[in-house]
Amino acid sequence: MDSMYVIGLGITIIIIILTQIVSKSSSKQNFPPGRKGWPIIGETTTFVSCPVKFVVDRMKDHSPDVFQTSLAGETMAVFCGPAANKFIFSNELKFVKSWLPRSISKALAQQNSDPTSHSFKLADQVSHKFLKLDCIQQYVGTMDSMVQQHLDKFWVPFEQVKVHPLAKEFTFELSCRIFVEFSNPSLQVVKQLRDPFFEFIEGIFSTPLNVPGMPYYKALKGSKLVQEKLYEIMSQRKKKLKLSDDDNHDDSDLLGRFLMASDEHGTCVSKEDVARIIIGFIFASFYTTSTTIAFVVGFLSKHPQVYEKVLQEQMEIKRGKGPGELLTWADVQKMKYSWNVICETMRLRPPATGGYKEAITDFTYSGYNIPKGWKVHWSAYSTSMNPDYFPDPEKFDPARFEGSGPPPYSFVPFGGGPRMCTGKEYARMETLVFLHNLVTKFRFKMVNPNENIFYNPDPVPAEGLQVYLQLHTN
Repeated sequence: MDSMYVIGLGITIIIIILTQIVSKSSSKQNFPPGRKGWPIIGETTTFVSCPVKFVVDRMKDHSPDVFQTSLAGETMAVFCGPAANKFIFSNELKFVKSWLPRSISKALAQQNSDPTSHSFKLADQVSHKFLKLDCIQQYVGTMDSMVQQHLDKFWVPFEQVKVHPLAKEFTFELSCRIFVEFSNPSLQVVKQLRDPFFEFIEGIFSTPLNVPGMPYYKALKGSKLVQEKLYEIMSQRKKKLKLSDDDNHDDSDLLGRFLMASDEHGTCVSKEDVARIIIGFIFASFYTTSTTIAFVVGFLSKHPQVYEKVLQEQMEIKRGKGPGELLTWADVQKMKYSWNVICETMRLRPPATGGYKEAITDFTYSGYNIPKGWKVHWSAYSTSMNPDYFPDPEKFDPARFEGSGPPPYSFVPFGGGPRMCTGKEYARMETLVFLHNLVTKFRFKMVNPNENIFYNPDPVPAEGLQVYLQLHTN
């Protein structure tokens, strides 16, 4: 016992000495202030367990503009505040480029992609065009129909439901419909993709130890199964395309567009690039959106006056529809107060912590040197709870987003600049259509208004956000 104590004490002293040496070296080179934490794991565990406290504490201790840390095995500069957000978003491919931690990149099938290849460029062109507003707005009716079916099957028959798991089930099924199999959706295909996908989601943010039994090992295994299933679906679709009339090709979903695309060089999109983008889109579209839906329900349950205003807005839209008539893009545009409610939800419970970049050249920010190769993280939490931009930040107040809204670059749930999230309009339509059907069908009340929230690193309601349901009588 004594020898173990001595060894532990020795290791602690060595770490302290090394930390001081690194700190002095950083100071001489005028790197951002901060600390890197433990060897290898850095401060990753602390960050993942509560990112908002992590960022706010270090802004106070080190710098409100930029501080350094070590996350996911990388030296990282965390940029904070609207000015920092603007700087990062405005200097894409000048000072920084997109980057993902290796563990996440590998799980999302991104690690072997070649951005210089014709296939990669063609795949990005097709996917960006697919998610443009003039294309994606055609799916409003599909979303509306699927939400109605989902609520009738999984909500109406019950007095209580857990919102978060149900929201994940719905948003995943919708993603499969829009991205993989639109014209002939198969519940079997959804299940075959869902089970391994949900397993890899559970471990994607865990410690990246690829050892049997560990969550990350299961994540990589699940990711591989999803890729294999997508390859199988692609093969089947290609056979159907060869057998079909050239004028009757199905390009209603993203997969169909990938399979029919080619560039001036005669290059088609490789199956690896198809899987890369579809896996990334499904992950982004169902994971973050389901979290937002759950917390919107939670906040409306706690704030009945806000619920009533949302209900009034949505009932006015509903009264303008004929029997069985589905929502349109024009209807979605009328949901202005409801979108303010969703924005305020994303401010208080950001569905993503922020974004990651890599410095592609040496540059200076706020008087500090950022060397080429350092990783950069812009944080949604550095502004969302700051009273300078959001007075009384703990208060749920959708009115913050009326008129001109918050100060520029202070509310950035979808990033900004040329690399702003391409799925913003998709997520906006999905959450608004879901909210329309939910409030026009139910009143709801949280079973546990004091339900805890844990982070992984995104917020998750600890009990699934269970609510009592009451159907409207008229």
